This record gives sequence, C-alpha cells and structure tokens, in this order.
Amino acid sequence: MKTNTFSRIGFILAAAGSAVGLGNIWKFPYVTGENGGGAFVLLYIIAITFIGLSIFIAESYIGKEAKANAASSYQVISKTNNKNWRWAGFQIFAGIIILSFYAFIIGWIIEYLIISITGLPTTIKEAEDTFTNLITQKIGTQILFHTLVVATMVFIALKGIKAGIEKLNLILMPLLALILFGLLIYSMSLDSFGKAINFMFMPDWSKVTVDSILAAIGQAFFTLSLGMGIIITYSASMGKDTNFIKSSVFVAIVDTAVALIAGIIIFSFLFAAGAKSTAGPGLVFISLPLIFSEWGIFGQVIAVAFFCALLFAGITSAVSLVEPSVRYLIEKFQMSRIKAVFYTATFLWILGIFALLSMSADYGEMLTFFGKSLFDHMDYLTSSVALPISGFVTCIFLGYFVDKNVLKTKFTSVTSVAVFNIWYALIRYIVPIAIAILFFNKLGLIG
Repeated sequence: MKTNTFSRIGFILAAAGSAVGLGNIWKFPYVTGENGGGAFVLLYIIAITFIGLSIFIAESYIGKEAKANAASSYQVISKTNNKNWRWAGFQIFAGIIILSFYAFIIGWIIEYLIISITGLPTTIKEAEDTFTNLITQKIGTQILFHTLVVATMVFIALKGIKAGIEKLNLILMPLLALILFGLLIYSMSLDSFGKAINFMFMPDWSKVTVDSILAAIGQAFFTLSLGMGIIITYSASMGKDTNFIKSSVFVAIVDTAVALIAGIIIFSFLFAAGAKSTAGPGLVFISLPLIFSEWGIFGQVIAVAFFCALLFAGITSAVSLVEPSVRYLIEKFQMSRIKAVFYTATFLWILGIFALLSMSADYGEMLTFFGKSLFDHMDYLTSSVALPISGFVTCIFLGYFVDKNVLKTKFTSVTSVAVFNIWYALIRYIVPIAIAILFFNKLGLIG
C-alpha cells in the first residue's frame, strides 16, 4: 500500500490546523476572562512551553520513528517490542468520541453564520433564547448541520493525507490567518483596544488561584491536540527531512499566537460594548452576537468574518480527528481507505446524534444518567480522564521504556544535547507530575 507523505510545510500546517481550533478562539478567551486575564495568560504560556510542547515533541518523535498507527507505534519503538504497549493507542477512541460532539458544535457555528447574515439577536434575552432554543428545540437543524460536517470530513478524509488533509490546510489556514488579521486590525481602531491589551498582558497576581494554575495546564495540554493520536498519526506521515523539533516549536508558536490574537480581538469587542470579561462559555454564542447587532450592518459583516474564522478552525481540527482511526483500521484490518473512512464516520455520526439529543427538551431525560447528560459524560470521560491518562502514559513510556541512548541519538541529530537533556528531564519527571495533579483535580480528589 502506497503511503501518502506530508511535505515539510504540509505537516506544519496540518499539525497547526489540528491544534488551532475551537479551543483557541472559543475556549481560551472565556477561560482567560474567568481567571483574571494577564496572570492566567502568563501561566498559560509557561504551561505551553514546558508541558504542552514537551508532550507534542514526544508524540512527534513516536510517530516519526514508528511510521505506524497510534495504537501500534508504542509497541514498535519500545525497548522489548512489548505487545502490551499497543493498549496505549486507546487514545484514538477518545479522539473519535470527541469528534462525535465536536462535529455538531461546528454545526452550531454554521447556524450562527446564517444568523449573522439573516439577523442577529438585539436583546440579551433574545440572544440567550436563540442559543437555548438551538440546543434544546432545533433537533432537525442540529442533525442536518451535524450530517453536513461529517460528510465534509468524509470527503476530505477519502482523499488521503496529501490531496485531502494537506490541501485543506493549505487553503483554510491562510484564510483563517487573513480573517483574524483583519479582525485584529479592526479591533485596533476601537478605543477599547488598549484596555484589552492591558487585560491580556498586565498580570494581576491577586487573581491567581490553584484553579487558575490547573486551568492553564489543562488549556495548554488540550489546545495542542495532545493525547488523541493525531500528532502521532500525522508524524508517521512526516517526510524524512522534516525536523520534528523545529516543527513542534513552530506549531506551538502558531497555536499560542492564534489564541492570544483571538483573546485580544474578543476582549476589544467586549470592552467596546461595556460587557464583562467573565461571560463564560456563552461568550461566543450569546455575548458577541448581541454586541455585533449593536453595530448595525457593519456588525453583521464582522459577525460573518468571525464565525467564518471559527468554522475554518473547527473544520481543520475535526478532519485531524478522523485520520488516527482511519489509519488504525487500514493497518490493523487491512481495510481500504473508503471502508475505514465510512466505518469511522458512521460511528461518530450516530454517537453525535445521541449526544446532541441528550441536551434536547424532548429526549434529554431519556439520555441522562447519574445526573448528567450523555454529552456531559462524553466530555468528562475524554477531557478529564482519557486525555490526561494518555499524556501521562506517553511521558512514562519515553521516560522509562525507551532506551535513553537511542532517544539522545535521534534528538541530537536535529538539536543540541542541552535541549535534549531539558526535554528528557521534563518528560521523565516534571510533566507526569503536572498531569497527575491535573487528573486528580479533575476527578475531584484534590482541590
């Protein structure tokens, strides 16, 4: 079977496209707002640099060396080729569960893109009702857009690495950058721009709590698409001449830059309208549409641009979540790409429908267990359990079950001994402890 391989720029854009998603443009701004701004941003940058980037490099190394699917890669490069390490590949299933609800959230963005064109809500009650009605009443609309998003992923995934994923990112990532740049330029014209800059980059350490530190670690870990098998799978298709260290650093820089720019833009918009920074998860779907409506026709133009940026970011991340399972099915069961894509898509499409129904007024009670909806259980199982465990396993694997001399030889062929020693100390000692603390905090075992 002929394997598609990323070009050097193709890998970087695909990995950046995977990392740059709703977590950057939606989650990062509202988490920053909830945690006081500048101090959280600084904590986040520190966490990205020492925790997120360390694991990203680790996953890039595993994929590039193994040249296999995420489930087999650990076994291939372990000291003893131990078959038990194949279980470390459970992360690909976490990725598919995430994608099942990520797809219909992208559907919400499509709905808001339409709303931006046809008419934005003009009162806070209308804005809240619009969003509430979408997730609790408009089942048909959600299923339609969920299906459209999954069909788009199928179309791209069927084309493979080179003609599908790489080409998509070569188109959408520059468009995303262009839209964000335009929105940033506009935000600079607002009187509130200076206030947004101060809020984002002037630390107020009185706002820092243990929860803020843990939130920064969690955001840094999840924003880079770690623990889902994506980076391992993409790195397996990395060209021989691609420097996995430099590529990892570049992706982390792009990912962080997008999050910071999105934060500046959104807080400029919020402060221009006299709104609070602590809008929470409803910031994008409730607060911003209301602000855009106050700006008249020009506000609609800004709204369309903003939701297009969010849509592009969501699509590039969603497509990335398909490939790990597809490659696993192809290699493990000798399936054709067509079969692997359709099996994967069918599973996530059905699971996604159940998840969105669990939030609806008509079916919510039926799909609620132990006080939480199916959607909440899926979100908790992946973000709070599966992904931290996956990151922890990766650290322990490379720190204790792969020959250090082999690692050192591979690393020092593309970077210095000093960089390797720092990375190795982080991956062996510091990062696993940080992830363990985050994990137990998420489980409520420590506060």
